[in-house]
Parts: sequence; structure tokens; C-alpha cells
Amino acid sequence: FPVTITKEQAVLQVDPKQLDALLHPQFDPAAIKNAKPIGSALPASPGAASGKVVLTAQSAVEWTNKGEKVVLVRLETSPEDIEGMHVSQGILTARGGMTSHAAVVARGMGTCCVSGCGDIVFGKDGSFTLGGKTFKEGDAISLDGTTGKIYGEAIPTVEATISGDFETLMAWADEFRTLGVRTNADTPHDAAT
Repeated sequence: FPVTITKEQAVLQVDPKQLDALLHPQFDPAAIKNAKPIGSALPASPGAASGKVVLTAQSAVEWTNKGEKVVLVRLETSPEDIEGMHVSQGILTARGGMTSHAAVVARGMGTCCVSGCGDIVFGKDGSFTLGGKTFKEGDAISLDGTTGKIYGEAIPTVEATISGDFETLMAWADEFRTLGVRTNADTPHDAAT
């Protein structure tokens, strides 16, 4: 027989991490269906990102200023990379874990990040290889920061929207919550979001 549960029970059965993923850009469902990952690593910061490979923070800024969307690929990031990280759609690192510089900063900025991909091999000619494919600056790459999967192609993304079942669930949660909700927003854009 079907089991009936209350709205409150339904809300409590949802993992908050799944909701967090819905608040970030996602891959277009039709486009991701046939895409095959070329690698995977730690899902350090949720969301989806697609853009042209850049290997330095300076290149990230230069390509972005030309109107391009970029994904910053580094051995690991450091505070000097912050400007390039800020303009990138996503960040991919060969080293680091869930508490690495790249992971922590990306989560704080709401930027997609996949970290600790030890299969990346950097060449001396400004390229890297992953999944049997060689990438140089300007090549297409896509990241899924929710699953940690890496794709060697451009996959369209769609912005997050609060609608449908998600909107219903959040309305139910509002009926039962006892805490006020506050946010730590550093910019007007973050506050609006």
C-alpha cells in the first residue's frame, strides 16, 4: 500500500547538499546525455562550467576581457591566482583536496571546482594531457563540480532557477523552520542572489 507522509517528513528526507547543487548552473540535460567524461576527481564546489582552457590567472583575465568564458586549469592555486579564479567559470586542479585553496575559495565565490585530478600531466610546452587527450590554451573543457566529472568538450550550461518542485519544497520548509535565514554576502551581486 502507498505510504502517506507529512510535508514535514518529506522535507526532512531531502539531503541539503542536493539542494545546494540546484542553486548553481547545471549542464543542459539533453547535451550531457551523450557526453562521456575523460576524467574525474573531487567534487570540490558544485555546479557546472564550460569554457576555454587557460593555464594562468593572467590568461584567465586576458581571455575574459576578450569576451571568452574560461576554465582555469592549474597544478594547484594560491592567493596570487585570485583574480583569475574570480573571472573563471570553473577551476580544475591536479593537486589538492576538499579543503585546498582552490576548493575553499571556489565554494566561497560560488564557482564550480574539481580538485585533485592526479591524472592530469602538465607538459613543458604550455599544455596538459588527460584521458588520452592533449589540451592547450583555448581548447574546450567542461567540469561538473557536483559529481567531479571532467569532459573534454564544450557542454552548454543552464542557469539555476527556483521553480517547480524545488519552489514547492522550499515553501514547505518555510512552514516548519524556526530559524531566521541570514547570509554572508560580500558584493551587491551576492546579496541579490
